[in-house]
Amino acid sequence: MASPLSCSCSIISHTHRPNSNLSFLHPFQLNKAFFHTTTPATPIYPRLTRISPKNNASSMELTKRPTTPSILLTHLESSMKQFQSLMAVIVIFIEIASPIPLYGWQAWSISPAEAVLYSPETKTLPRTGELALRRAIPANTNMKTIQDSLEDISYLLRIPQRKPFGTMEGNVKKALKIATDEKASILASIPAELKEEGSVLYTSLIEGKSGLQKLLQYIKDKNTDRVSVGLASTLDTVAQLELLQAPGLSFLLPQQYLKYPRLTGRGIVEFTVEKVDGSAFSPEAAGEAKSTAKIQVVIDGYSAPLTAGNFAKLVVDGAYDGMKLTCANQAILSDSEVGKTTGYSVPLEIKPSGQFEPLYRTTLSVQDGELPVLPLSVYGAVAMAHSDVSDENSSPSQFFFYLYDKRNSGLGGLSFDEGQFSVFGYTTIGRDILPQIKTGDIIRSAKLVEGQDRLVLPPLEN
Repeated sequence: MASPLSCSCSIISHTHRPNSNLSFLHPFQLNKAFFHTTTPATPIYPRLTRISPKNNASSMELTKRPTTPSILLTHLESSMKQFQSLMAVIVIFIEIASPIPLYGWQAWSISPAEAVLYSPETKTLPRTGELALRRAIPANTNMKTIQDSLEDISYLLRIPQRKPFGTMEGNVKKALKIATDEKASILASIPAELKEEGSVLYTSLIEGKSGLQKLLQYIKDKNTDRVSVGLASTLDTVAQLELLQAPGLSFLLPQQYLKYPRLTGRGIVEFTVEKVDGSAFSPEAAGEAKSTAKIQVVIDGYSAPLTAGNFAKLVVDGAYDGMKLTCANQAILSDSEVGKTTGYSVPLEIKPSGQFEPLYRTTLSVQDGELPVLPLSVYGAVAMAHSDVSDENSSPSQFFFYLYDKRNSGLGGLSFDEGQFSVFGYTTIGRDILPQIKTGDIIRSAKLVEGQDRLVLPPLEN
């Protein structure tokens, strides 16, 4: 059986080397030589003194008796040692309490793993599936600028008490100016057959009920609730426009991978999950408890075309219908056996943030700041388990829902397995169902409800 997740009870390396471990420097395990200063021997000026004879009248002893200056020097030496010890304690306290490394001590103050905590990229890592999917769309640069400007408002809304409405207003005005000035460029990026739909969405973005002008008015009114709702609707419109601008892959797949199924865009898979022990899923508000529940997953071929394509084909073939689920630590796994229908052992496929195309058969070095476009550190992320033959390949069929928990995460709030698996989608409907699934529950059915026209099969299977 493929092993989907490494043991989360121990801290593991984010690299793909199996025997490498992170070494952490305990705050109190500091180099003693750094603080220890050898005080040069203080010269003591002896005075030869004749001691009264003992037992033998002819034997005499010479001894050193310190003078008054030497006593003072000895006292100063003792005081210096106490001062050095005090300074050591102060330095340790500052290093523990301050998130900023002290100047000149970077070589020992931050271990490689802790560097993730200070990486600015982790602060902007998408923490919801919707945000990750929106950022993954390869759209027009003007639309991406509009999107970035609006997403900044999401962070500003989290500021407690006095909201920076002036900054929010500036962000919306910037987005509105770009949308107005670059109308021709935005619409030109949409294929001819989708131009009419694009024009309707563009008009809605500018002056619709969930458009930029309405959002600007909510901000001027300083109505936080309306700003939050209006912003979400505006970003949805932005995403719809971007999807029209990206009808296919923005890169060419390597020749050797054209033998695999591939998804050249987005798809939606709907799971019907059933409890078999007689219990029921907790109902939504005013709902009825039932033994079945619906879960929808958006799968992303823009960032993981091979992984999403193989999964979509298995869904169309009915490979997951009736499959048992197993609950592991922070994950819900499908059974590793799919019966007669077998998927492809596609290579590990991860698209790094800021890169044009995915990497294959290699993991990301999170320690060095490499982060994926589709992160695992999101509740409801969907990924393929590793092949039981090699971690350079994904399992032909076994996938898992990842139940991200910040309390069990590493530095920067990243999963310890970030950058190690092929994430290809996110749960967008039914996230509240995931924690209710127990070992033994089954997938009654899985259907590709959207995106079958973007599923490209190998030549022999067309």
